[in-house]
Amino acid sequence: QVRLVESGGGSVQAGGSLRLVCTAHGYTFDRVCVGWFRQAPGKEREAVATITTGGGMLAYADSVKGRFTISDDNANGTVDLIMNNLKREDTAMYYCAAGPNCHTVVTGGGYWGQGTQVTVST
Repeated sequence: QVRLVESGGGSVQAGGSLRLVCTAHGYTFDRVCVGWFRQAPGKEREAVATITTGGGMLAYADSVKGRFTISDDNANGTVDLIMNNLKREDTAMYYCAAGPNCHTVVTGGGYWGQGTQVTVST
């Protein structure tokens, strides 16, 4: 059974940093698309960043470009989201998802984790 688990969320002050980690169980992040998404209360889910593992193709939402980095940690078998210069508007539940291609993942398919909360205060 495939299970994705997010970790690393928490509360941080504006300007701070967090590193989110997506770990797969029963699945390997090998030449697949892995994405980080977020959803704030009352808002639609937003794609934050995606990566095609093994191919290195990256994509970011405009709102996080220059502040967030998605990376494929081969040594640990995880896909991480490094978030710097956090802003209050980054507050949301963050989810990771994985699938055979990024179209599948971005449209809600593939495997999804339960999420980890990120709260940014001023």
